[in-house]
Formats: sequence, structure tokens, C-alpha cells
Amino acid sequence: MTDGRTWTVGVTGATGYAGGEVCRLLAAHPQLQLAGVHAASSAGRRLGESQPHLLPYADMVVQPSDPASLAGYDVVVLALPHGQSAAIAAQLPDDTLVIDCGADHRLNDPAAWARWYGGEHSGTWPYGLPELPGLREQLRSAKRIAVPGCYPTSVTLAMAPALAAGLVTPDVVVVAASGTSGAGKSAKTHLIGSEVMGSASAYGVGGVHRHTPEMVQNLSLAAGGPVTVSFTPTLVPMSRGILATCSAPLAPGVDAEAARAAYAKAYADEPFVHLLPEGQWPTTAAVLGANTVVLQVAVDPDAGRLVVVAAVDNLTKGTGGAALQCANLALGIPETTGLPTVGVAP
Repeated sequence: MTDGRTWTVGVTGATGYAGGEVCRLLAAHPQLQLAGVHAASSAGRRLGESQPHLLPYADMVVQPSDPASLAGYDVVVLALPHGQSAAIAAQLPDDTLVIDCGADHRLNDPAAWARWYGGEHSGTWPYGLPELPGLREQLRSAKRIAVPGCYPTSVTLAMAPALAAGLVTPDVVVVAASGTSGAGKSAKTHLIGSEVMGSASAYGVGGVHRHTPEMVQNLSLAAGGPVTVSFTPTLVPMSRGILATCSAPLAPGVDAEAARAAYAKAYADEPFVHLLPEGQWPTTAAVLGANTVVLQVAVDPDAGRLVVVAAVDNLTKGTGGAALQCANLALGIPETTGLPTVGVAP
């Protein structure tokens, strides 16, 4: 137990969506204290100018993101674009808990990094999805943690139990809808309101989305062997949330009862993953602002496929909440501390 101890936290990328979500959640955490906010282009400005919803921190002045400015915290959260975390992390003290919300340290295979992101691989850190078998223990007392991508969080939790239990053959098809915050806060023409409102579109089609190798890595770990993933992301007119529909061919003899039993067993003791009652289907609205994933399982007997639908808030359990969940584990704080399981509705 931690006996009420507190730790200081510095967040860089605090003016973006992911960093802002980390700050929002820190406001309710009894043992993690936001002590500094950092960003590159916004240094010198009040945080409230870019994050007006963060009223407790509105008057904090945004500091630069260089390693020297970040070196004095107990915990540093790097909420930076892919490729920008590794250089900073390499210069932070070894005894600082560093949590990377970007992709720099997620992949195990240097060749996969070079193919999907380019450049030199920066090494692999303990992977921040405690719900995967064996990973929770790796995160306890870790000093470097890689937070999963938002799409891989939903897809991994949707399909891992089926693959681990041998319910399906290792050939997964995913179509996932995401809100616009998943693309970050930088201005992009295809994300402005007049382009998005009333429209849904596919992107990254044909196996080219960068989260694909992360899904393959996670699901292959769960299956104990190679898994193929065909992933099609879509953009829908909402600010946050992911709804992932995942399917795979059923193994011989598997029926709906066996499938549901496997999921109920896999997530019986997980505080943030919930298998919904039969007949109730996940919605992104149900997880808005919550560090939860909700699932439903079905068997399509005519097609011979298992279908699993998962909903997650890409900024909470998909990023910022996952970062604090991992921090809790690494610091010996009860895992659920400061993390909401109740969404915002309507």
C-alpha cells in the first residue's frame, strides 16, 4: 500500500487532446499531482487558452518540452506525436516513471517499426494493456511504459479471449469507426466541421493503417501463434469514441454459449472491461469519458463466424486513462484509483 503518498506528474503535449485528457483525469486522482504542463509551440502561454475545460489548471503556464524541463517530476507523461517521444525519454532520469502515449516504444519488432513508421527503432517498453495475460505483472514497478494505441485497445480486448481459447481461426477482420479526436488537434482540412458533419468515410484502407502491426502483435501473443488482421478504419461525425466490429471464422464445434462463456471468464475480474448482458449492444455514448471498454459477442451460424463489438473512448481508456491505469500499477497504487467507470450521458 502507498499510505497516502503523492507523486508529481509532468505532462508534455498538454495542449493536445491526449495530453489534455491526462490532465483532466489527474484532477480527480488523490495521489498523482499535476505539477507541470509542457508543449513546444504553446510554451509561455496559459494552459486555459488551449484547454479551457481544465479550470483547476487554467493559470498554469505551459513550459517547453525539452528533457531538462521535464527532469524534476516523479512521473512524466509523453503525449506527443509518433517519433517525438524517444529522444526526450532517453534523456530523462532512470528513476523517473516515463509513460509514452505515442507509438515509439510499442512494437517488439524493429523491422515492423521501420516499415510502418520509418527510422530507427527506439526499443520496446512494457506494454500498457494490463488486461492481456502476463502484462499486469510486467507493469508493476516498471519505470518505462508504452501506452497502447486506441484502435489496438478496442480490437485486442475484443478478440484476445477468442484467440486464447481457440474459439476462432487466427484470421481477424476489423471495421472500426472513430471520432475525429483520434487524428489529433492539428488543423487538417478533411477534419473541419463542414467536411465531417453528416458524412462517414473510410481511410487507411488495404492494410496500411499504422496500428495494424500493433494489433497483430497483441493478438498473436494472445493466440500463441501468428494472427492476420485485415483492418479498415472509418471516420464518423463525432468528437470522441471508437466502435470496433471484429470477426473471425469459428473453430469447429464452437457455439454462442461457448463463446459467451469464454468472454465471461476472461473478463470476470477486470474492472474496466465489461461483457454486456445478452441482447444489449455497445455504444460509444455509454463509455464517454470513462476508462471502460464494453463488449458484446455473437455467433453468425450461417457465415460460420464469431462477431465481437467493442466500444471505447479513444481519449480515456484508449489513451489518457490507460496512462494513469499503468501509473497506478507501476507506483503500487490500487489500479482503479482516480479512474472513472461511469460515462457521461446524454
